Amino acid sequence: MKAKLLFMLFWLSLFIQAQPQDVSLLFNTPAKHFTESLPIGNGRLGAMIFGQTDTNRIVLNEISMWSGGHQDADAPQAHKYLKEIQNKLLERKNLEAQDLLQKHFVAQGKGSCHGQGANCHYGCYQILADLLLDWKDSSSVEQYKRILRVDEATAITSFKRKENLIQQIAFADFKNDILWVKITATAPISLNVSLSRKENASVQYTEQQILLSGILPDADKAGLHFATIVEVQTDGQKKATNTAIEIEKAKEICLRISGATNYNFANGGLSNISVLEKVNEYLKKAPTDFATALLQSQNIYKLLFNRNKWTTKVPSTSTLTTFQRLEAFYQGKSDPLLPILYYNFGRYLLISSSREGLLPANLQGIWAEEYQTPWNGDYHLNINLQMNYWLAEPSNLTELTEPLLRFTKNLMPNGRKTAQAYYGAQGWVAHVISNPWFYTSPGESAVWGSTLTGGAWLCQHIWQHYLFTHDQDFLKTYYPVLKEAATFFEDLLIKDPKTGYWVTAPSNSPENAYLFPFSKKGKKIEGYTCIAPTMDMQIVRELFSNTSKAAAILKVDTNKLAQWQNIIQNTAPNRIGKKGDLNEWLDDWKDADPHHRHVSHLYGLHPYDEITLFDTPALTKAAKKTLKMRGDKGTGWSRAWKLNFWARLHDGNHALKLLRQLLRPVNSEVTGGETGGTYPNLFCAHPPFQIDGNLGGAAGIGEMLLQSQGQKSVIHFLPALPSHPDWQSGTMEGMRARNGFEVSFSWEKHKLKQATITSLVGAECHLWLPAGMAIYQEDKILIAPSKKAQIVHFTTEKAKIYKLQKPIQNSELNLKI
Repeated sequence: MKAKLLFMLFWLSLFIQAQPQDVSLLFNTPAKHFTESLPIGNGRLGAMIFGQTDTNRIVLNEISMWSGGHQDADAPQAHKYLKEIQNKLLERKNLEAQDLLQKHFVAQGKGSCHGQGANCHYGCYQILADLLLDWKDSSSVEQYKRILRVDEATAITSFKRKENLIQQIAFADFKNDILWVKITATAPISLNVSLSRKENASVQYTEQQILLSGILPDADKAGLHFATIVEVQTDGQKKATNTAIEIEKAKEICLRISGATNYNFANGGLSNISVLEKVNEYLKKAPTDFATALLQSQNIYKLLFNRNKWTTKVPSTSTLTTFQRLEAFYQGKSDPLLPILYYNFGRYLLISSSREGLLPANLQGIWAEEYQTPWNGDYHLNINLQMNYWLAEPSNLTELTEPLLRFTKNLMPNGRKTAQAYYGAQGWVAHVISNPWFYTSPGESAVWGSTLTGGAWLCQHIWQHYLFTHDQDFLKTYYPVLKEAATFFEDLLIKDPKTGYWVTAPSNSPENAYLFPFSKKGKKIEGYTCIAPTMDMQIVRELFSNTSKAAAILKVDTNKLAQWQNIIQNTAPNRIGKKGDLNEWLDDWKDADPHHRHVSHLYGLHPYDEITLFDTPALTKAAKKTLKMRGDKGTGWSRAWKLNFWARLHDGNHALKLLRQLLRPVNSEVTGGETGGTYPNLFCAHPPFQIDGNLGGAAGIGEMLLQSQGQKSVIHFLPALPSHPDWQSGTMEGMRARNGFEVSFSWEKHKLKQATITSLVGAECHLWLPAGMAIYQEDKILIAPSKKAQIVHFTTEKAKIYKLQKPIQNSELNLKI
């Protein structure tokens, strides 16, 4: 008992102390809405902690909790209409082509059910259950605090009621794969514990545990089986009723929570296992001691989180809550630790929602309170899923990309069928949307559903993973994914007689419309279907370039290299319009919405590197003009993408402006529109909540501080550092650069002070060397300083450390960061 008391006092002392503002979300009131609650997760299980003092709601999630199932959504005769559609497009009879597309070239059946797929074959991601903790006391409380510590992966609630100090600690166990909630009090308390779900489930109560189980629908048949168990441990008295486990006279209550489905992560099917046995097995293998489990879990979590750390010497003495900090930051007030917190929170969310061997993080990561999530909580392949993982490689979380990469590979079998059904083509294709059942068909509408580069965009992550790791075994395993994606475009591309270029057809620029250069009875005519939208052409060039490089490294398919190079050189190029902006379509058409949330034609600027500040100055100027015309507003994820764009343009001040726009405070009652911003719990607001803005925004901050893109993967420290005083100094440890380098660096007075480059694979290093700085290996100068900044390169040895700083005396060579 003494040990337990000491444990409680230890946590209380931590809670009472001022929390570090770069790793803590702070609230002085309970959550009223989902977007005020605190997320925890271990990549498979997740929970949202509301921290109420009357009836505390905890939303439970499991990453495979999907209704629906496998469906054949391909229209088998669609390819018979392909030539007619393409001819209409080549004749610039786009509306006629679009009509044909809608009749013959969309999904067979209901597709995604227009984003309402809960009771369709497509399905949707949804809540596992609500865990309710009824305090049986609605009297007022004092000293209320809620804190999420992203460095420790714990959500803590503390308050005083009638001189009774009560604390709740919750975490998702990275070791034992269950959830834990522990409640301690200085005087006895009463509590009712229950589970609920509005549909497709039943609940059973015993004195020891609560079992909730059920089956989700797959349209008109049974689909995925699921179950969750809450095991109750207490030093008080407990009894089971038909609606709860009632606890009396307790000073300590510990809940161990297990959840599972019969989804087969290996092949995307449903297994015949008993989910009841599965959830019980997790509990049997886990320890019963909370402190032991917490230590085990944090040891694993911190191995990931602590790899990359950003600190600053700029002081911050704020005592504001997180939402108050958002309000002040948006108004332009100083808060040097808020960008660091947002970066850390992004890494926390990715670690908590993506784990090797499982599904990738979806539109909401792993957290959802709905039975019908917005847009089915699925995998949108026209930016959103990919944006979820921009952060992983540079922030030293490379293994977390495994679910995305394996998901891409698992799309191939269905993607081959789709390629045949619609295009009569070999290889594989995926369009705009997908799900755990590996949907690859077009959407149910030609307006948005015919973008055909979703799979090819995913292939970028395969090549990027290789660039960061130089893992040839990985590349050999995933090369067929690249090659077959390229094979599809070999068959699909046609020559446009008007321009002579290879073009994609039919397609569209994601979700955006153009205005025809003529009108009908004074009305503006909008179109979506087209040939060769700029993003398509950029992705096609990137795909063939990456596939060629991979083939050369692996010494395979050398007979294909000339053909692939010919395609790269003869696809429709980037074109600058009469307004000086980059054309979004092959022709210089006007945007139906000049401020549209998608800026797809700048894919070549980011995440691709076809447009660069130094190599393509004219296109860079056009990209900047495009961004100014688009404006800085938009959905949350759109602002995050624009943050990355401005970082690539080395405009740190405009990037900071976009960061403020991204962190615009949004009230939790706002659940619709395209206003963009951030909810009180730092979840990104589309609105509604989408996690891509969080992860893409954190990636954008990383791009402000370190870049390594381009043909030579040139490392560039502080490429877009704002001139704002809050950014004048800092230290970044443990970021990753392409070509297999780990880097740490520090800066003062807005200038790089020193850096270390650790060679992980022994690759050639290309570096933007600031004026007056030299490169050292041990006590030898490899490259002497120059009066002007310059790009240099040098050979590295695996595991060796190279130092970048101003020339120093031999006695000062022991550089530390």
